Amino acid sequence: MIRVAMLSYWHVHAWDYTREAQAHPDTEIVAVWDEIPARGEEAASKLGVPFFSNLDELLAREDIDGVIVDAPSNIHREVMVKAAQAGKHIFTEKVLALTTKEVNEILAAVEEAGVKLTVSLPRLNDWYTSSIQNVLESGILGKVTLTRVRLSHNGATANWLPEHFYSLEQCGGGALIDLGCHPMYLTRLFLGEMPVQVQASYGYVTGKDVEDNAVSILTTAGGAIGIVEAGFVNAHSPFTIEIHGTEGSLLYGTPEDRILVRSNKNGESEWTEADKASGRIKAFEQWADHIQNNTVAAENIRMAQDLTALMEASNRSVAEKRAVRIEEIR
Repeated sequence: MIRVAMLSYWHVHAWDYTREAQAHPDTEIVAVWDEIPARGEEAASKLGVPFFSNLDELLAREDIDGVIVDAPSNIHREVMVKAAQAGKHIFTEKVLALTTKEVNEILAAVEEAGVKLTVSLPRLNDWYTSSIQNVLESGILGKVTLTRVRLSHNGATANWLPEHFYSLEQCGGGALIDLGCHPMYLTRLFLGEMPVQVQASYGYVTGKDVEDNAVSILTTAGGAIGIVEAGFVNAHSPFTIEIHGTEGSLLYGTPEDRILVRSNKNGESEWTEADKASGRIKAFEQWADHIQNNTVAAENIRMAQDLTALMEASNRSVAEKRAVRIEEIR
């Protein structure tokens, strides 16, 4: 049995991961820490487990094997380095950290301690991602020239997001670094290579300290373009994916939950529906498997590294009003 401590209930998905840990046959929650003691005490009371106001005291316990980190993004580095140094396996909400420097410090601590790290990048595991990868690997789209992924909701205009999600200090940004993480890592995946340049534009429709409307444009060395779109101010914007290549195009979520493909290579004159592949198991289950089988989440960690670099480049692009080369970040 993997004994897990919850480190903060700051993030909106913290209780989702709590339920995943409770449902998994090989994990159990045994303790809670929170940077806001009252919130942590309430959660611990609901779970019937001890609350620790001192993180170091919790991490020193030998009856805790791993931690689920849902703390504010700006303290991820501090919390995760401490957890790794204490020999605790780490599952965390995206982003892994706000800067590449912090990511590298976390990964160095994880490697030195030999603990297992997995980052929640859930849409990498959904069926449509596997199906789209199958289409791309078949070659019927030719060389990918443009990828566009959009994910938005009305959390800011309908006022259902927690207020701390608009904290620039804690979050490192708004719509792009929160919701836009998903289209960012998917765009990176579908482009097939790490972009070399990023140029972003942010909008502030509701006048928050962070952006509530965002676009980031990624360019690869081969000339392909990725368009990442996210917003907190869009009432009925579907989650959409477009991939265009030299021989064909692919559409998903416009707005139906299906993938449509049209290709010159197979002589299709009409859009046809792609086969629906099986998705992968959830990130939390992958983490437990890595702990039990002594394996490393290499692909997941690499994608998390790239995600932070692209987010950091996007923020710098807006701040400095220019395109930013990835080599400036790394």
